[in-house]
Amino acid sequence: MALALTGARVFDGERIRDGAAVVVEGRFIRAVADESELAPDVKRRGVRGLLAPGFIDVQVNGGGGVLFNAEPTVEAIRAIGAAHRRFGTTGFLPTLITDRREKMAAAIVAVSAARAAAMPGVLGIHLEGPFLNPERKGAHDAAFMREMDEGDIALMTSLGGGRTLVTLAPEMVPADAIARLAAAGVVVAAGHTAASYETIKAARRHGLSGFTHLFNAMPPLASRDPGPAGAALDDPDAWCGIIVDLHHVAPATLRIALAARGPDRMMLVTDAMPSVGSDLAHFDLLGQTVRRENGMLTTADGTLAGSDLDMAGAVRNTVAHVGVRLEDALRMASLAPAAFLRLDNERGRIKPGFRADLVLLDDRLEVTETWIDGVTSAPPESNG
Repeated sequence: MALALTGARVFDGERIRDGAAVVVEGRFIRAVADESELAPDVKRRGVRGLLAPGFIDVQVNGGGGVLFNAEPTVEAIRAIGAAHRRFGTTGFLPTLITDRREKMAAAIVAVSAARAAAMPGVLGIHLEGPFLNPERKGAHDAAFMREMDEGDIALMTSLGGGRTLVTLAPEMVPADAIARLAAAGVVVAAGHTAASYETIKAARRHGLSGFTHLFNAMPPLASRDPGPAGAALDDPDAWCGIIVDLHHVAPATLRIALAARGPDRMMLVTDAMPSVGSDLAHFDLLGQTVRRENGMLTTADGTLAGSDLDMAGAVRNTVAHVGVRLEDALRMASLAPAAFLRLDNERGRIKPGFRADLVLLDDRLEVTETWIDGVTSAPPESNG
């Protein structure tokens, strides 16, 4: 049965519309029309606030007290997805950071099973490592970092359905291996890398699509050595994930990046850890204790270890502290990641034929309700 959501302002992926109704039928959006044009017999439900496309997060290590590396299971994916749904995330990639091959295999099996069970919001998997540069390891365990072999390529192309995103350091992986992954449909991004500008450009020619958490775990842009950050800012067609938690990257640096590139291929990501959607004060990350304090997660030596950020918070920070227009921030949280994953033919817009993945925001840009495939969640008790 079709249901018309009325009374909210509607951001359709391009502009904010007043007086529009969004008609949902099953898992899809049937129509977006002026409320005055609705047939009298259409069932209506009044909502208040701003209705926008649901957020898509391509980098989710954990949430709800659960770390995917610690529990690469269907149950863990369900708990992580439920935690992030409270904050408007309607599509996500469970993310496994650098670990043993056996753990990678278990994670892929779990994601495949979650998708087979039609678990809400699971779009695929993100394998962040282990083919990274130990010099730029961040909170990853360098002991697990290694060269890529034929078995790894077979494993990373085995998911079958959904999207597989692999973050690697291009200087540590042969260009032909990047080309093989890309040809098999894997989305390849550069991260935890000290690659030269020239190495990045060569990787781009072989199928590299973008950059994982731009500016973090890579050398800074220098006058005579642009490096990965310079290559990213110099390439209008590359996708860049950015963590706008006000700890990973300074707002001024983000404004400079957006001035150089514009917002269209900039994606908001959380790099979220188990603390999101939980009251954890600390947790274990591959043998390291990570502490949560003032919205920041750090190891004992002060290294940032993922983030305590949710997607709604990323949108708010992007508007309030970076100075991005609300429409652009919402696109960076929905349409941009959908396009990066080659899913923008069905997600990232409120448009007939698209998935009914929606988020309802109040005047403070706090989430009051979320729909995935047309199914609503109960309003969260707290978004704190």
